[in-house]
Amino acid sequence: MTICKEISNFSRTHEHIADTFSVLALVLLFATIWAVLEYHRILLEWWQHNIVLNTVVLVAVLVADVFLVLGMLAIGSARFGDGEKCFGTFRGRHGTKGKPFGAFRAWLHHMENVGKKHR
Repeated sequence: MTICKEISNFSRTHEHIADTFSVLALVLLFATIWAVLEYHRILLEWWQHNIVLNTVVLVAVLVADVFLVLGMLAIGSARFGDGEKCFGTFRGRHGTKGKPFGAFRAWLHHMENVGKKHR
């Protein structure tokens, strides 16, 4: 059983935990925005001491934060969509070779179908 199926099964059987992960994702998102707005001067002063090293640290923290928010949202929303395949993505540029704006059309078609699947 894939990890996607395990997460889906777990979040379907324990919906309160899935709801908690959805709320935690929102709390983390808004806490990040609040922390940046509240401590931006301190962060800028710290960042200016060693720009190269601190830029790497800031980017790593930002990537980890985004990964956590998206991961918690994925766990929270995994209880929806019975029988769907995991990690289904749009065809992208590989399915539309030679067509002008083909990747955009594939993405647009994918986004239209995502709304239909998750209702």
